[in-house]
Amino acid sequence: MRALDLFCGAGGSSWGATLAGAEIVAGIDVSEIAGNAFQVNFPAAMFLEGFLEDVEPARVRRKIGSIDLILASPECTNHSPAKAKVLRCEKSKATAFQVVRYAEVFRPRWVVVENVTSMRGWERYPEFLRRLEQLGYNISSQVLNAHDHGVPQSRRRLFLLCDRKQKPTKLLVPNRKVRSAATVVNQNGRYEYTLLRTERRASATLERAERAIALVGDTPFLLVYYGTDKGGGWQSLDRPLRTITTLDRFAFVKKQDGAHVMRMLQVPELKTGMGMPQRFSLGDTTRRNSIRMIGNAVCPPVMRDVIRHLTSTGD
Repeated sequence: MRALDLFCGAGGSSWGATLAGAEIVAGIDVSEIAGNAFQVNFPAAMFLEGFLEDVEPARVRRKIGSIDLILASPECTNHSPAKAKVLRCEKSKATAFQVVRYAEVFRPRWVVVENVTSMRGWERYPEFLRRLEQLGYNISSQVLNAHDHGVPQSRRRLFLLCDRKQKPTKLLVPNRKVRSAATVVNQNGRYEYTLLRTERRASATLERAERAIALVGDTPFLLVYYGTDKGGGWQSLDRPLRTITTLDRFAFVKKQDGAHVMRMLQVPELKTGMGMPQRFSLGDTTRRNSIRMIGNAVCPPVMRDVIRHLTSTGD
């Protein structure tokens, strides 16, 4: 099962597809930094850097030959409710039609598209589905939560399962134990902590922390920045981590030597929160770039389960 990963990033989707038996033959992304990581993760695959609009699919096909599967996570920021009332960029949203463009040239048996759930509210979403159907694809749409797939994170995403031979069935939620944020945080790691209550700490941060402490006392917890889920700006460790984004938004708080101290979650912890093994490479880059790649990625265990289901339901 030969696969091409569009908007591949560092390769979260590709890693999951590999776990499901796929051979990743190529990835395309506009980010050189993500491309460097992708090439480390998939040294046998070809990486092409550039906007998909500027990369001719026929030329890619001449280089890699036929494929069986297209993976695609089109630009999602301008669909996301996290942008609040900021004006959305229609050109960015329209990158989804590059999936159609590549599917028309390669004609693979399967296509899997992943995006934020709010993509369904895009005014061109029906057109996007219709264009894929005109190429002969039968499509099933499904919203999956990563915590149902062994990932210690609550992350709801839309998946479009496309098959040229038959209508894909719904993926049943696996019967797996839900993992909590406590499995993400390395409480024994030699990380540097700072005092929570200092004059330099932002008042909003202290307000979030005080709300948590009033309820949990000396029990460790996570401060959650940039949240829009009315959760009070914090969460307990006994449930899955809230959605990991491209921003550095989680701080671990605990009581130590009679005072509350805190630190931000580190890249290895965030990788665990995405269901990525530690050997998954983010390349030789900055913490900021690493967090951005993690937040933009697809959780590999979810894509693994999607591909296994899609490719095992019929001949």
